[in-house]
Amino acid sequence: MKKYLVLFLISLNIIIFSIYQMVIVEKDNFYNASLQDNLQSNVLDNTLSVNSDTYLVNPPDEEDSLYWDFVKEDFLEVDFTEVLLHNKETVGWIKMGNTNIDYPIVQTSDNEYYLSHSFDKTKNKAGWIFSDFRNNLDFLNNNTIIYGHRRVDMSMFGSLINVLNPEYILDKENQLIKISTPKTKMLWQVVSVYSIPKESYYITTHFNSEEDYQIFLKTILERSIFDFKTSLDSDDKILTLSTCQDNNGMRIVLHARLIKKETK
Repeated sequence: MKKYLVLFLISLNIIIFSIYQMVIVEKDNFYNASLQDNLQSNVLDNTLSVNSDTYLVNPPDEEDSLYWDFVKEDFLEVDFTEVLLHNKETVGWIKMGNTNIDYPIVQTSDNEYYLSHSFDKTKNKAGWIFSDFRNNLDFLNNNTIIYGHRRVDMSMFGSLINVLNPEYILDKENQLIKISTPKTKMLWQVVSVYSIPKESYYITTHFNSEEDYQIFLKTILERSIFDFKTSLDSDDKILTLSTCQDNNGMRIVLHARLIKKETK
């Protein structure tokens, strides 16, 4: 009898702890959603912006390349004045079509803090969207990395799981990423998506030689589970989005190349 009582109490404690964890998760998700709703007022109506400081990046020779469709798209317009008042570590804003990815990007001196803190720096298991501490969104490295948790409610980088679905990612409307910073506006074209065990290679930010960088570009194209019918060379700048796929160390990875940039 005593044995069964002990087992009952252990089971009860497990159930109570599980419910508590679920409540915390929902609380963190709700908090971030409310915060994001307030921040959204700083995203302005998109307007096509072309001036003397706008330039196309490494345009292809092929006239039928999707590149030429994508560069006609407008930039993401964001008023960072109030956003920076809420968090001075804000370095940009990212938006990807038909996903929930529409967030200010933060950056600090490591790649750990915003895994467990929200935009306003309160403790939060959902974390926030953040740029690798080695990068600069205005003066781009060869490879610029942005991280976020894959939340079950599809917040943060939760909806990045969509890119592994051919019906989603092979729709050209979903192959464009917009990033705005207080100083620049950029358009990025998706060139590769895949899942892979945790590693450091795809999050290399700069390379010791042009040859090393060309090997990296060739590698990320070959890894892609879909053919985006594009090529890369050492003049290209790469954007990498990274999130967890599961609890076994797998990562979902998306790479895009810079195609248009404007200095504010």
